[in-house]
Amino acid sequence: MDNVVTPVRIPHSRIEDALALLLSTLMVSFGVIMLKQAGALTGSSAGIAFLISYLSPLSFGSAFFLINLPFYWLAMRRMGWAFTLKTFCAVGLVSLFTHLHPLFVHFSALNPFYATLFGNVIMGIGFIVLFRHKASLGGINILALWLQDRIGLCAGKLQMAIDTCVVLASLFVVSMPMLLASIAGAVILNLIIAMNHRPGRYQV
Repeated sequence: MDNVVTPVRIPHSRIEDALALLLSTLMVSFGVIMLKQAGALTGSSAGIAFLISYLSPLSFGSAFFLINLPFYWLAMRRMGWAFTLKTFCAVGLVSLFTHLHPLFVHFSALNPFYATLFGNVIMGIGFIVLFRHKASLGGINILALWLQDRIGLCAGKLQMAIDTCVVLASLFVVSMPMLLASIAGAVILNLIIAMNHRPGRYQV
């Protein structure tokens, strides 16, 4: 009889979680800066924060942090304190780093289409790191999952409806070429997540 080796689950340590939060939020926030420089946007809560930053004096980081505040109670109810605390820290770090990156990096020449697509690639990788350490960037996704549990509303359909509203609203803010680039970037980001974050694929 062949020997079958059962994988041993080795949970991430607190130090590993902390480093993962730091690295992933650095990546996501850098992707945000690239999109901001290009005049592009994305979906979900980040997309709403982009719209607010384009239409008001409020920065992306401040808008993103404020938008997420109402959702932490839902995160605590559905995912528990550990997930909620990590998510709160991740949102805070992304908001902070979007203020800090421009102090050290300035793009004097940046192709807007390249910036939009590559920015979403960087953000997608950052999201995967967050998910692997049981954290997220909160917002609309938490609301969608909560409504799915409470009233049976499909989380994916609600997320799609909200993203559609963000895209439609952006028609009054960004040019049509940048809107198309933003849509392509969002597709790339979601493909990265779909390929690398499937339930049951990883042991830890």
